[in-house]
Amino acid sequence: MRSGIKLFILIMTTLSASAQYIPKFDLQGHRGARGLKPENTIPAFIAALDYGVTTIELDVVITKDKQVVVSHEPWISPEICLKPDSTPVTKAESKTFNIYQMDYSQVLGFDCGSRGNERFPEQEKIVARKPLLMEVIAVVEDHIKNHSAYEVDYNIEIKSAKSDDNKFHPTPEVFSDLVYQVISQYLPMERVVIQSFDFRVLKYWKKKYPTVRLAALVENKNSIETNLKELGFSPSIYSPYFKLIKQQNITALQKRKIRVIPWTVNEVEDMKKMKSWGVDGIITDYPNRAAELGLSLKRNVTTAPK
Repeated sequence: MRSGIKLFILIMTTLSASAQYIPKFDLQGHRGARGLKPENTIPAFIAALDYGVTTIELDVVITKDKQVVVSHEPWISPEICLKPDSTPVTKAESKTFNIYQMDYSQVLGFDCGSRGNERFPEQEKIVARKPLLMEVIAVVEDHIKNHSAYEVDYNIEIKSAKSDDNKFHPTPEVFSDLVYQVISQYLPMERVVIQSFDFRVLKYWKKKYPTVRLAALVENKNSIETNLKELGFSPSIYSPYFKLIKQQNITALQKRKIRVIPWTVNEVEDMKKMKSWGVDGIITDYPNRAAELGLSLKRNVTTAPK
Protein backbone atom coordinates (compact mmCIF):
# COMPACT_ATOMS: atom_id res chain seq x y z
CA MET A 1 0.00 0.00 0.00
CA ARG A 2 2.77 2.42 0.97
CA SER A 3 4.67 1.73 -2.27
CA GLY A 4 1.47 2.42 -4.21
CA ILE A 5 1.03 5.77 -2.45
CA LYS A 6 4.64 6.67 -3.15
CA LEU A 7 4.18 5.81 -6.84
CA PHE A 8 1.03 7.97 -7.00
CA ILE A 9 2.84 10.90 -5.39
CA LEU A 10 5.77 10.48 -7.79
CA ILE A 11 3.45 10.46 -10.82
CA MET A 12 1.54 13.52 -9.64
CA THR A 13 4.77 15.37 -8.86
CA THR A 14 6.11 14.60 -12.34
CA LEU A 15 2.88 15.73 -13.99
CA SER A 16 2.87 18.94 -11.98
CA ALA A 17 6.47 19.73 -12.85
CA SER A 18 5.82 19.33 -16.57
CA ALA A 19 2.39 20.99 -16.68
CA GLN A 20 3.53 23.81 -18.95
CA TYR A 21 5.03 21.42 -21.54
CA ILE A 22 1.94 19.84 -23.08
CA PRO A 23 2.92 16.85 -25.26
CA LYS A 24 0.09 17.03 -27.79
CA PHE A 25 0.03 18.13 -31.39
CA ASP A 26 -1.44 21.61 -31.36
CA LEU A 27 -3.33 22.53 -34.53
CA GLN A 28 -3.95 26.27 -34.52
CA GLY A 29 -6.41 27.98 -36.84
CA HIS A 30 -4.69 31.18 -38.02
CA ARG A 31 -7.01 34.17 -37.59
CA GLY A 32 -9.65 31.47 -37.24
CA ALA A 33 -9.57 29.85 -40.66
CA ARG A 34 -8.45 32.63 -42.99
CA GLY A 35 -8.26 30.39 -46.03
CA LEU A 36 -11.98 29.63 -45.74
CA LYS A 37 -13.75 32.54 -43.99
CA PRO A 38 -13.01 36.25 -43.43
CA GLU A 39 -10.08 36.52 -41.04
CA ASN A 40 -10.50 37.18 -37.33
CA THR A 41 -14.29 36.96 -37.52
CA ILE A 42 -16.87 34.83 -35.76
CA PRO A 43 -17.51 32.64 -38.86
CA ALA A 44 -13.77 31.95 -39.16
CA PHE A 45 -13.47 30.82 -35.54
CA ILE A 46 -16.52 28.57 -35.81
CA ALA A 47 -15.12 27.00 -39.00
CA ALA A 48 -11.82 26.34 -37.22
CA LEU A 49 -13.63 24.62 -34.36
CA ASP A 50 -15.63 22.49 -36.79
CA TYR A 51 -12.40 21.28 -38.39
CA GLY A 52 -11.06 20.16 -35.05
CA VAL A 53 -8.39 22.71 -34.14
CA THR A 54 -6.98 22.54 -30.64
CA THR A 55 -6.25 26.27 -30.52
CA ILE A 56 -7.79 29.31 -32.15
CA GLU A 57 -5.23 31.97 -33.04
CA LEU A 58 -6.21 35.63 -33.20
CA ASP A 59 -4.91 39.19 -33.00
CA VAL A 60 -6.11 42.04 -30.82
CA VAL A 61 -6.01 45.84 -31.01
CA ILE A 62 -7.39 48.63 -28.81
CA THR A 63 -10.02 51.26 -29.63
CA LYS A 64 -10.23 54.85 -28.40
CA ASP A 65 -12.88 53.79 -25.88
CA LYS A 66 -10.56 51.05 -24.54
CA GLN A 67 -12.31 48.09 -26.11
CA VAL A 68 -10.25 45.01 -27.03
CA VAL A 69 -11.07 44.26 -30.67
CA VAL A 70 -10.05 41.24 -32.74
CA SER A 71 -8.15 42.60 -35.74
CA HIS A 72 -4.78 41.97 -37.38
CA GLU A 73 -4.00 45.61 -38.15
CA PRO A 74 -4.65 48.54 -35.82
CA TRP A 75 -6.21 50.27 -38.82
CA ILE A 76 -8.86 49.31 -41.36
CA SER A 77 -7.24 47.08 -43.97
CA PRO A 78 -7.28 48.26 -47.62
CA GLU A 79 -6.94 44.64 -48.68
CA ILE A 80 -10.22 43.30 -47.32
CA CYS A 81 -12.47 46.07 -45.97
CA LEU A 82 -15.32 48.22 -47.23
CA LYS A 83 -16.22 51.60 -45.78
CA PRO A 84 -19.67 52.27 -44.28
CA ASP A 85 -20.80 53.55 -47.69
CA SER A 86 -19.75 50.16 -49.19
CA THR A 87 -16.82 51.58 -51.19
CA PRO A 88 -13.40 49.90 -50.81
CA VAL A 89 -10.90 51.23 -48.31
CA THR A 90 -7.89 52.39 -50.34
CA LYS A 91 -4.27 51.93 -49.39
CA ALA A 92 -3.73 55.69 -49.33
CA GLU A 93 -6.45 56.27 -46.75
CA SER A 94 -6.27 53.05 -44.70
CA LYS A 95 -4.10 54.36 -41.86
CA THR A 96 -6.36 57.36 -41.45
CA PHE A 97 -8.88 54.81 -40.20
CA ASN A 98 -6.81 54.32 -37.08
CA ILE A 99 -8.70 51.97 -34.77
CA TYR A 100 -6.90 53.38 -31.74
CA GLN A 101 -8.47 56.75 -32.57
CA MET A 102 -11.95 55.32 -33.19
CA ASP A 103 -14.69 54.24 -30.81
CA TYR A 104 -15.83 50.66 -31.30
CA SER A 105 -19.20 51.88 -32.62
CA GLN A 106 -17.29 53.46 -35.53
CA VAL A 107 -15.26 50.30 -36.19
CA LEU A 108 -18.51 48.34 -36.54
CA GLY A 109 -19.39 50.40 -39.62
CA PHE A 110 -16.73 48.65 -41.72
CA ASP A 111 -17.42 45.36 -43.53
CA CYS A 112 -14.26 43.25 -43.72
CA GLY A 113 -15.71 40.12 -45.25
CA SER A 114 -17.90 40.57 -48.32
CA ARG A 115 -15.05 42.05 -50.37
CA GLY A 116 -13.08 38.82 -50.02
CA ASN A 117 -9.32 38.40 -50.08
CA GLU A 118 -7.55 37.94 -53.41
CA ARG A 119 -4.78 35.93 -51.76
CA PHE A 120 -7.29 33.37 -50.51
CA PRO A 121 -9.60 32.44 -53.39
CA GLU A 122 -11.34 29.71 -51.37
CA GLN A 123 -12.44 32.24 -48.75
CA GLU A 124 -16.21 32.72 -48.60
CA LYS A 125 -17.37 36.29 -49.20
CA ILE A 126 -19.76 37.26 -46.43
CA VAL A 127 -20.55 40.45 -44.53
CA ALA A 128 -18.31 40.41 -41.45
CA ARG A 129 -17.51 42.93 -38.73
CA LYS A 130 -14.55 43.14 -36.37
CA PRO A 131 -15.73 41.50 -33.13
CA LEU A 132 -14.79 42.26 -29.55
CA LEU A 133 -12.51 39.73 -27.86
CA MET A 134 -15.19 39.10 -25.23
CA GLU A 135 -17.70 38.37 -27.99
CA VAL A 136 -15.37 35.86 -29.64
CA ILE A 137 -14.81 34.06 -26.34
CA ALA A 138 -18.55 33.92 -25.62
CA VAL A 139 -19.39 32.50 -29.06
CA VAL A 140 -16.52 30.00 -29.04
CA GLU A 141 -17.39 28.75 -25.56
CA ASP A 142 -21.04 28.39 -26.53
CA HIS A 143 -20.08 26.41 -29.64
CA ILE A 144 -17.84 24.18 -27.55
CA LYS A 145 -20.66 23.50 -25.11
CA ASN A 146 -23.31 22.78 -27.73
CA HIS A 147 -21.37 21.32 -30.67
CA SER A 148 -17.65 20.62 -30.33
CA ALA A 149 -17.77 19.06 -26.85
CA TYR A 150 -14.05 19.71 -26.24
CA GLU A 151 -12.22 22.77 -25.02
CA VAL A 152 -9.66 24.66 -27.08
CA ASP A 153 -6.91 27.05 -26.15
CA TYR A 154 -6.71 30.69 -27.22
CA ASN A 155 -3.47 31.98 -28.74
CA ILE A 156 -3.83 35.76 -28.57
CA GLU A 157 -1.34 37.98 -30.36
CA ILE A 158 -0.74 41.46 -29.02
CA LYS A 159 0.11 43.60 -32.05
CA SER A 160 2.54 46.31 -31.09
CA ALA A 161 5.78 48.03 -32.05
CA LYS A 162 7.77 50.67 -30.21
CA SER A 163 7.40 53.13 -33.08
CA ASP A 164 3.62 52.89 -32.83
CA ASP A 165 3.25 53.37 -29.06
CA ASN A 166 0.47 55.88 -28.30
CA LYS A 167 -0.09 56.27 -32.04
CA PHE A 168 -1.75 53.01 -33.13
CA HIS A 169 -1.88 51.33 -29.73
CA PRO A 170 -1.15 51.94 -26.04
CA THR A 171 2.20 51.15 -24.44
CA PRO A 172 2.82 47.41 -23.87
CA GLU A 173 1.91 47.72 -20.19
CA VAL A 174 -1.46 49.41 -20.76
CA PHE A 175 -2.21 47.23 -23.79
CA SER A 176 -1.43 44.04 -21.87
CA ASP A 177 -3.47 45.01 -18.82
CA LEU A 178 -6.53 45.74 -20.96
CA VAL A 179 -6.23 42.33 -22.61
CA TYR A 180 -5.71 40.57 -19.29
CA GLN A 181 -8.78 42.24 -17.79
CA VAL A 182 -10.98 40.80 -20.55
CA ILE A 183 -9.47 37.33 -20.54
CA SER A 184 -9.58 36.96 -16.76
CA GLN A 185 -13.34 37.56 -16.75
CA TYR A 186 -14.12 34.75 -19.16
CA LEU A 187 -11.36 32.13 -19.27
CA PRO A 188 -9.07 30.15 -17.00
CA MET A 189 -5.53 31.29 -17.74
CA GLU A 190 -4.31 27.74 -18.36
CA ARG A 191 -6.20 27.86 -21.66
CA VAL A 192 -4.49 31.06 -22.80
CA VAL A 193 -1.25 31.76 -24.66
CA ILE A 194 -0.03 35.30 -25.26
CA GLN A 195 2.18 35.71 -28.30
CA SER A 196 3.99 38.69 -29.78
CA PHE A 197 6.81 39.73 -32.07
CA ASP A 198 7.31 42.60 -29.62
CA PHE A 199 9.44 41.11 -26.86
CA ARG A 200 8.56 44.07 -24.62
CA VAL A 201 5.10 42.56 -24.37
CA LEU A 202 6.37 39.12 -23.43
CA LYS A 203 8.77 40.52 -20.83
CA TYR A 204 5.91 42.44 -19.22
CA TRP A 205 3.64 39.39 -19.06
CA LYS A 206 6.48 37.30 -17.63
CA LYS A 207 6.88 39.82 -14.82
CA LYS A 208 3.23 40.83 -14.21
CA TYR A 209 1.39 37.60 -15.06
CA PRO A 210 4.01 34.85 -14.65
CA THR A 211 1.62 31.88 -14.84
CA VAL A 212 0.44 32.67 -18.39
CA ARG A 213 2.11 30.73 -21.21
CA LEU A 214 4.05 32.91 -23.63
CA ALA A 215 4.99 32.38 -27.28
CA ALA A 216 7.87 34.20 -28.93
CA LEU A 217 6.95 35.01 -32.52
CA VAL A 218 9.99 35.17 -34.79
CA GLU A 219 10.46 36.29 -38.39
CA ASN A 220 14.13 37.33 -38.30
CA LYS A 221 17.15 35.27 -39.35
CA ASN A 222 18.94 35.61 -36.03
CA SER A 223 20.02 32.45 -34.27
CA ILE A 224 17.67 30.96 -31.70
CA GLU A 225 20.23 31.72 -28.99
CA THR A 226 20.33 35.38 -30.05
CA ASN A 227 16.55 35.66 -29.94
CA LEU A 228 16.25 33.92 -26.58
CA LYS A 229 19.02 36.07 -25.14
CA GLU A 230 17.15 39.18 -26.25
CA LEU A 231 13.96 37.84 -24.68
CA GLY A 232 15.77 37.04 -21.45
CA PHE A 233 13.93 33.83 -20.54
CA SER A 234 12.72 30.56 -22.03
CA PRO A 235 9.16 30.96 -23.36
CA SER A 236 6.66 28.14 -23.36
CA ILE A 237 6.60 28.27 -27.18
CA TYR A 238 9.04 29.33 -29.87
CA SER A 239 7.00 30.23 -32.93
CA PRO A 240 9.06 31.04 -36.04
CA TYR A 241 8.10 31.47 -39.68
CA PHE A 242 8.16 27.86 -40.80
CA LYS A 243 10.78 28.39 -43.52
CA LEU A 244 13.26 29.62 -40.90
CA ILE A 245 13.20 26.49 -38.73
CA LYS A 246 15.58 23.54 -39.10
CA GLN A 247 14.98 20.05 -37.80
CA GLN A 248 17.94 20.16 -35.42
CA ASN A 249 16.60 23.41 -33.95
CA ILE A 250 13.34 21.70 -33.06
CA THR A 251 15.07 18.95 -31.10
CA ALA A 252 17.32 21.44 -29.30
CA LEU A 253 14.39 23.62 -28.23
CA GLN A 254 12.32 20.67 -27.07
CA LYS A 255 15.18 19.45 -24.89
CA ARG A 256 14.86 22.79 -23.13
CA LYS A 257 11.11 22.19 -22.68
CA ILE A 258 10.27 24.87 -25.25
CA ARG A 259 7.56 23.79 -27.67
CA VAL A 260 7.99 24.60 -31.36
CA ILE A 261 4.90 25.78 -33.27
CA PRO A 262 5.77 27.40 -36.63
CA TRP A 263 3.60 29.72 -38.72
CA THR A 264 1.94 29.91 -41.25
CA VAL A 265 1.97 26.39 -42.71
CA ASN A 266 -0.61 26.22 -45.51
CA GLU A 267 0.56 23.71 -48.11
CA VAL A 268 -0.05 20.01 -47.52
CA GLU A 269 3.54 19.00 -48.26
CA ASP A 270 4.84 21.58 -45.79
CA MET A 271 2.42 20.30 -43.16
CA LYS A 272 3.71 16.76 -43.71
CA LYS A 273 7.32 17.91 -43.46
CA MET A 274 6.78 19.89 -40.29
CA LYS A 275 4.98 16.95 -38.69
CA SER A 276 7.74 14.53 -39.70
CA TRP A 277 10.31 16.90 -38.20
CA GLY A 278 8.54 16.61 -34.86
CA VAL A 279 7.09 20.07 -34.32
CA ASP A 280 4.65 20.41 -31.45
CA GLY A 281 2.01 21.96 -33.69
CA ILE A 282 1.42 24.27 -36.62
CA ILE A 283 -0.46 27.50 -37.25
CA THR A 284 -2.40 27.38 -40.52
CA ASP A 285 -4.96 29.27 -42.56
CA TYR A 286 -6.35 25.92 -43.72
CA PRO A 287 -7.37 23.70 -40.80
CA ASN A 288 -9.41 21.69 -43.32
CA ARG A 289 -6.21 20.56 -45.06
CA ALA A 290 -4.66 19.62 -41.73
CA ALA A 291 -7.80 17.70 -40.81
CA GLU A 292 -7.58 15.70 -44.04
CA LEU A 293 -4.06 14.67 -42.98
CA GLY A 294 -5.35 13.51 -39.60
CA LEU A 295 -3.67 16.34 -37.68
CA SER A 296 -6.85 17.65 -36.04
CA LEU A 297 -9.36 16.31 -33.54
CA LYS A 298 -11.67 15.62 -36.48
CA ARG A 299 -10.29 12.62 -38.32
CA ASN A 300 -10.69 11.90 -42.03
CA VAL A 301 -12.54 15.11 -42.86
CA THR A 302 -13.22 15.32 -46.59
CA THR A 303 -16.07 17.83 -46.72
CA ALA A 304 -16.77 21.06 -44.90
CA PRO A 305 -18.57 20.56 -41.57
CA LYS A 306 -22.07 21.98 -41.49
